[in-house]
Amino acid sequence: MSDVVTVVGGGLAGAEAAWQLAERGIRVRLFEMRPTRLTPAHRTGFLAEIVCSNSLKSDLPFHASWLLKEELRRLGSVLMRLADSVRVPAGGALAVDREQFAKRTTEAIQFHPNIEVIREEVREIPAEGITIVASGPLTSDALSESIRRFCGVEHLYFYDAISPIVDADTIDCSKVYRSNRYGKAGDDYLNCPMDRAQYDQFYDALVSAESTPMHPFEEARFFESCLPIEELARRGRDTLRFGPMRPVGLEDPKTGRAPYAVVQLRQEDLMQSSYNIVGFQNHLKFDEQKRILRMIPGLEKAHFLRFGQIHRNTYINAPQILLPTMASRRDPHVFFAGQLAGTEGYIENIASGLVAGLNAERMFRGQAPVVFPPETAIGSLCRYVSTPCRDFAPVNIHFGLLPQIDLPRRASKADKQRALCERALGAIARGC
Repeated sequence: MSDVVTVVGGGLAGAEAAWQLAERGIRVRLFEMRPTRLTPAHRTGFLAEIVCSNSLKSDLPFHASWLLKEELRRLGSVLMRLADSVRVPAGGALAVDREQFAKRTTEAIQFHPNIEVIREEVREIPAEGITIVASGPLTSDALSESIRRFCGVEHLYFYDAISPIVDADTIDCSKVYRSNRYGKAGDDYLNCPMDRAQYDQFYDALVSAESTPMHPFEEARFFESCLPIEELARRGRDTLRFGPMRPVGLEDPKTGRAPYAVVQLRQEDLMQSSYNIVGFQNHLKFDEQKRILRMIPGLEKAHFLRFGQIHRNTYINAPQILLPTMASRRDPHVFFAGQLAGTEGYIENIASGLVAGLNAERMFRGQAPVVFPPETAIGSLCRYVSTPCRDFAPVNIHFGLLPQIDLPRRASKADKQRALCERALGAIARGC
């Protein structure tokens, strides 16, 4: 067997997997085709480049996403450590300076004595040795075909969309106000309030805007938790007001009341030079985006550093392919991790990379793999992607994935979530 483990893909999952192996004394060759060959979504050659949003979701104790992050922290995740080091204000969420996060991850990986970073495209799954395939949802055509042959089944896919980013200097601060919902965790968000007339005008323009056309042979299948703003709007006139434009808990200090609707802007970098328009991922034509987004109060003269975009995400039919160790059923020397394996979300991808890295190291040493118990957030994700089901689709962490716990009938939702978290972290502390 080769004395080196191959990791294909330098995204979140691949970087975490490589680090876990290297820290345990295993030599790693990490292949990343960028910047020699870019993807429709990436813009740099940095490892672990985050493209859609800078938010890693809630970091408030006893939420499902907090539990997953806390498990990773306690297990020594390098990407969680780096994310915490470059966090930017985002209320109760963990948001990062995307550029600094990618830069620091790249430095950590490239300077590790046990990791060799090779900037070239891998076109075939290696036939020899232990391999972790973490090439992401935008895998190149050649490698995608190799994966299809290896799996013996066709890939699945959905469309994902990216939110716009606006230059902070072009925001009219006289029309916006700082606040976090219900005043929790400071005033990290800029809020653009709308009255009913402004909202109606904005809504009508949005649902009639021209979208970027898809290929005629492709069906528009979107990930439900990341719907383009225009697709969400088409579900009903008030849908946005109960979604990304929900005004509840965001009282305008000028009026003392919550506005009819509100658009939130979240800090994008440590320098406060840019803001992400929260929940406004879309696939409208750029000219249409400029026209419609400038209807938002405070953004009338906005300069957009990045417009919303759409890209197709490919993933394998993981329940037919994977074991809960993230190894493939066909050949346990081949592991899959990241969004390609059906773990949707930045933290979820880090988790699957960590599991693949840990088990690749154990296989290298001839040891039995570790299977995280389903009572943990990590284990519940691994169980989800390896358990046969009829209509498999990528998933974010949520408490519904964990086995339920017996509590008195009068126990509140908060009590149940706390109990689930304490049980999971107890399992992590015991070494699973």
